[in-house]
Amino acid sequence: MNESLLYVGNLPYSIDKDDLEAMFLNAGIVLSATLPLRQSDSRSMGFGFVEMSSYEEAKKGVSMFNNKEIRDRKISVHLARPRTASFVKRSVK
Repeated sequence: MNESLLYVGNLPYSIDKDDLEAMFLNAGIVLSATLPLRQSDSRSMGFGFVEMSSYEEAKKGVSMFNNKEIRDRKISVHLARPRTASFVKRSVK
């Protein structure tokens, strides 16, 4: 598991990938920022992932931004958890 990967939830739908990356630059070096989009209209799904350059910077990102209000929404920031078997798609018989 990548210990420097953050899950960022409850994001405003108006946030884009560049906004997300710029926000976390205040906590350290951002290696990547990902903002999944809905296929139907390419709108943000309201969550994203930010990869910081170290575990310490990731922890700093959590402490700086968890429960912070961004554009009238209180975001949640946590260290990302690894995917489990429940995320695996199963074929329908």
